[in-house]
Amino acid sequence: MQSTNEEMQPVNEELYSVNTDYQLKNKELLALNDDLNNYFWSSLHGQLFVDNNLLLMKFSPVTVKLINLLPGDIGRPLSNIPTNIKFETIISDIKHVKATGTTVIKEVESIEGLCYQATTMPYIQSADNKRNGAIITFNDITQLKKTQMELDVKNKSLLRINDDLNNFVRTASHDLLAPLANIEMSISLMNEIKVADPELKKSVNIINASVKKFRSLITDIYMISKIESDMMTPETVDVDDILQNIMWSMQDIIKSSGIIIKKDIQVKAILFSKKNLRSILYNLICNSIKFIRETPAIIEICTKLQNNKIIICVQDNGTGIAEKDIFFIW
Repeated sequence: MQSTNEEMQPVNEELYSVNTDYQLKNKELLALNDDLNNYFWSSLHGQLFVDNNLLLMKFSPVTVKLINLLPGDIGRPLSNIPTNIKFETIISDIKHVKATGTTVIKEVESIEGLCYQATTMPYIQSADNKRNGAIITFNDITQLKKTQMELDVKNKSLLRINDDLNNFVRTASHDLLAPLANIEMSISLMNEIKVADPELKKSVNIINASVKKFRSLITDIYMISKIESDMMTPETVDVDDILQNIMWSMQDIIKSSGIIIKKDIQVKAILFSKKNLRSILYNLICNSIKFIRETPAIIEICTKLQNNKIIICVQDNGTGIAEKDIFFIW
């Protein structure tokens, strides 16, 4: 017995050591379990845990107001528990995520009219990475939906205001052109009268320039509003093809004026409205032809990529615009 007792002593010591390790591990496990429970019970989102047989395993307190749950419901089939939400596909969604491993996200509504985002995902066991049930999470998105609806209403209101503004600009521009034409006709008659007074002649020239600028401004405003309202769905546009079409339509003017047109098309395809791009290029080229006075007259047209942006440039070798007459519209 003395010999056996001596043999048992190291075994007891080893058991004591193992028991001490077990107690430490048990404390760590209890601490982790407390952390998990505190996180679970403090969560503001409703959560349901169901197993492979669709039996309720666990639920968070927030879920109680969505689904009529009691502590005694643990272990009951989810299909037998009445709910306060309109979620007819909850069982089929659980079966789907269990079979495929995917996540299903849907918007559901409670009987009180509150909106929730229901996310159904598989419950994965870390040991063997096996799907062993599902987790359903409910996030309250009622305020988000209200804000989205308010933004939609405001956006529609802004669109109506923008349409009204465009209609006003087009109407006002059109109505201003008629009296402007009468003013231009009167000024053209004045220009035919020989004026001896240099001060009067200077005033007439100022009036001529002002009327031209006024017409240009009205035309530009009208074109801008027209482009904004008539802008079609962007499409891939061949710039070279548009330029050839413009050159063909203006060949008589180009030939008679002796203008040389040079092209450097580095970017041929542009995502834009074809009709509006042709209108822009046509007007730029027309302005160059109309006001250029140099010999030989040269117009350079180029497209290039700069800082991830496509630059379209129409440039001539005319005198240009005086710096004091240049203004920008942003």
